[in-house]
Amino acid sequence: MPGPESTSWNKKEKSTKGGDSVMKKREAFRKLFIVLVAAAVLIGPAVLAGTAFATEGGGGAYPNGAEDFMVGALPPPGTYFKNYMTYYTASTFKDNNGNDLIPDFKLKVAADVLRFIYVTDTKILGANWAVHAFVPLAYEDVTMGGRSDDRFGLGDIIVDPIILGWHFPNFHITTGLDIYIPVGTYNQDRLANLGRNYWTFEPIIAMTYLSDGGFEISAKFMYDFNTENGDTNYQSGQEFHFDYLLGYHVNKQWAVGVGGYYYQQITDDELNGATVSPDGFKGKVYSIGPVAQYNYKNMSFTAKWQYEFDAENKPEGNKFWLNFIYAF
Repeated sequence: MPGPESTSWNKKEKSTKGGDSVMKKREAFRKLFIVLVAAAVLIGPAVLAGTAFATEGGGGAYPNGAEDFMVGALPPPGTYFKNYMTYYTASTFKDNNGNDLIPDFKLKVAADVLRFIYVTDTKILGANWAVHAFVPLAYEDVTMGGRSDDRFGLGDIIVDPIILGWHFPNFHITTGLDIYIPVGTYNQDRLANLGRNYWTFEPIIAMTYLSDGGFEISAKFMYDFNTENGDTNYQSGQEFHFDYLLGYHVNKQWAVGVGGYYYQQITDDELNGATVSPDGFKGKVYSIGPVAQYNYKNMSFTAKWQYEFDAENKPEGNKFWLNFIYAF
């Protein structure tokens, strides 16, 4: 049966031959991971004087639609690398009634996000304990209302020191608390900003059901708590969103499915303590599209397209992904 142990997202069995070399690589990668996390934690507070930026501008901290197959299954103890390459384009920004809000709006974003995962041998409440960090690089090109701007650079770094994953015969569940550290490029006078100038605290619960016949249902649920943007005095509301997938594992190498995301802002945006009109500028959007994955040895490749619709107070466009996973 195609399960976590049969996909390259999970650690492969290694032969005794070359074991010392493999261990040295893992140790070097583990040290690099610790350095990245430490740097993120140390740099973050220094930028806190700039504080926040969330649904302000119609965007959220999390790149919706990033996850898909086996998202609820934490891999076995070991070190992993995942690379997310994504391209997003939108030519409309919808208001709270679904009508075009911003004249001459065009947005293009290309990003390469590096994710480092370390799953320990430690058990907490029967779950495996893991940590991870994301380092995003991005290019953004935006046009609106007769103005245009573009920028390339570092986005906000994400860390999570407490990820817990449980495994059952056909069901897997993983929880965590992602912390978005505002170290990305930001300037309140510019249209294009890769950093959002805010802290976000995001509790997560991800679940996967995989039948003996290879049918899969996966979802990653998130709820965002945002701090205030000290440069603009803008407080973005709380956000609920989830990535989802309905898929089928054809064999140990191939899996196909349909996936996407749903996003809904729960509380109002506020500017200088007053609710932003109309209706708190609460955003909403749906997305759906095809997903395909190919697994080879200790690697995995995933391609997907996501079409957005019924957007409110957000851009509405198309998103493309090419993700790569390597198990050390």
